[in-house]
Amino acid sequence: MFYYIGKGLRRLLFGIDFILFTAVLYLLSFLPNRYIRAVYPRLFWVWCGFFVRALGVELRRHQHNTRPLPDQYLLIANHPSAFEDIGIPALFPVYSLAKEEVRDWWIVGRISVAAGTLFVKREERESRRAAFEQITAELASGKNIALYPEGGCKGRRLFETFRYGVFDISLKTGIPIVPVFLHYESQEDFEWKPTESLVQKLWHFMSTQNPRANYHVYDALDPRAFGSKDEYMQFVHSLYLEWQARHLD
Repeated sequence: MFYYIGKGLRRLLFGIDFILFTAVLYLLSFLPNRYIRAVYPRLFWVWCGFFVRALGVELRRHQHNTRPLPDQYLLIANHPSAFEDIGIPALFPVYSLAKEEVRDWWIVGRISVAAGTLFVKREERESRRAAFEQITAELASGKNIALYPEGGCKGRRLFETFRYGVFDISLKTGIPIVPVFLHYESQEDFEWKPTESLVQKLWHFMSTQNPRANYHVYDALDPRAFGSKDEYMQFVHSLYLEWQARHLD
């Protein structure tokens, strides 16, 4: 009984911490960008960690990489859930590419914009081209960018192919790709289905009986090893199929 009381009190305290931190970030987001751009992204990464803790998720980073991560990189991951929108920035100093709809999410959207999140309308070619150019510009300024080559939440199983964008960018800029494979032990609770709202999904995260989220980090991929974006994409997709068989099957 005392265990559950202690656990409940801890969740309550984590929730209060998260609400207070959210209020601070929300108020700061109204300041002109020139005043907050140096510090706000770092606060956002810390806030993502507070969010993870408030949800009660046990986020674990498994380092399978045999070499240190490069100083700058493009991070890619499979995208089975909405949780990685906070899980990835909680573990890595990255600026994420998100769907345009995130910009309009209550409170979170404004905080994401202030943190430097990039947005794209996935089904619009012009928007994808603009996102390509913006990512290239952000990389030139020294930032790390995270995106999902499946092109959205496609479920717990890998989509049949990846989009070429990130591989094209990597080839043109020379920036390596760091692949991360995401595995939620309670796959049913974490998978974001088209019929579910964000509020419903957050409740599933909080109420799951198995809150373990495993983020498996592998060695960075040097774009100089590939002759075309198609070859690059096919190779990386085959790696993800191997990791899927290892971690999910």
